[in-house]
Amino acid sequence: MTTTTVTTRTVEYPADGLTMIGHLALPAGTDRRPAVLLGPEGMGLSDVERRRADALAELGYVALAFDLHGGRYLSDPEEMLARCMPLLADPDRLRDIGHAALDVLRAEPRTDPDRIAAIGYGTGGAIALELGREGVDLRAIGTVNGLTTGRPGEAARIRCPVWAGVGSEDPIMPPAQREAFTAEMQAAGVDWRLVVYGGALHAFHHPPVDHPTVPGAGHHPLHAERAWRDIVGLLAECLPVTE
Repeated sequence: MTTTTVTTRTVEYPADGLTMIGHLALPAGTDRRPAVLLGPEGMGLSDVERRRADALAELGYVALAFDLHGGRYLSDPEEMLARCMPLLADPDRLRDIGHAALDVLRAEPRTDPDRIAAIGYGTGGAIALELGREGVDLRAIGTVNGLTTGRPGEAARIRCPVWAGVGSEDPIMPPAQREAFTAEMQAAGVDWRLVVYGGALHAFHHPPVDHPTVPGAGHHPLHAERAWRDIVGLLAECLPVTE
């Protein structure tokens, strides 16, 4: 894949009773391209996800880093949990947030609407999975430390490969949660993969922040780089820029 010149813009759209503010990154050219929906950790959209969307656009994808909290970044762990825990307990709200962003991505003239993948971290990863469980036509789903399980039987609606990454020392996604997730995927006949990154904590992919975090979160630079390469590899396999 060759890098290209990227253009970006902010997009506003309604979801979950809020005005969401997403970040759209476009590769050079005027032709339609495969697209990636990119979801953030529970703290919300930040420059970390914006840069990742830009990096995907450099690889030739249309990329939308979507919002969770109406333009806010929740640096207070208690506020973040108060917002995200009810979301994670309500698959329909997660799907509504995902659909609103997906509609924006599909409406972009550069997007090939038949070639879209969903990648997410934490809460954003849960949203990607719920879109799959609803039967949305996606080419790939990737989730990092977002190994949530869905309502009984709904994983059978997933129509694409699922890749998941998690830190071995993540107390929020412990072995029992991993096992429940993989059992759900296997019972549903999903083409799934799980990569366990040895020694990594929750949110190991996220660069260090200058505010408090939830217990058990921590950056692991080497595994962060490996996880990104794994995600790019998933896209190259399931959603190549050229066909």
